[in-house]
Amino acid sequence: MKRTSYPGLLATLLLLLSFAATHAQDTARSDGRWNASAKADKLSDKIDKELNLTKEQAAQIHTINTDISHRRDAIKRDTTIAKKQQLLQVRALDAERSQRFKTVLTPVQYKKWNDWEMKKKERLEAKMDKKQDKKLAKQH
Repeated sequence: MKRTSYPGLLATLLLLLSFAATHAQDTARSDGRWNASAKADKLSDKIDKELNLTKEQAAQIHTINTDISHRRDAIKRDTTIAKKQQLLQVRALDAERSQRFKTVLTPVQYKKWNDWEMKKKERLEAKMDKKQDKKLAKQH
């Protein structure tokens, strides 16, 4: 009969748990949200799959997303800026991302990405409208 090596099994389990904890710290902030680098990675991967980017395009898109994500997080963390001003700055970053993407993507890829962004904005607006309707219904 074969004996199980409990110390070896325990060591493997501890190694896996420490890797998982390290990975979680890399991708999430203390409030459980994704950090800027993880957001950039996730978005870049989605864009790569959706638009079938070349390796060079994928690297350039990732660089742009990382830059924009870090700058966006800095704006959101800055408590000295009014919420309305933060929104304007974030919108400016989105416009900058769009212009930078235009220099990397082919016209067909850019149109597909732009259409994808418009659908995302429409879904967000619908969600916000629904939330507003619920809020108004509670008030009456």
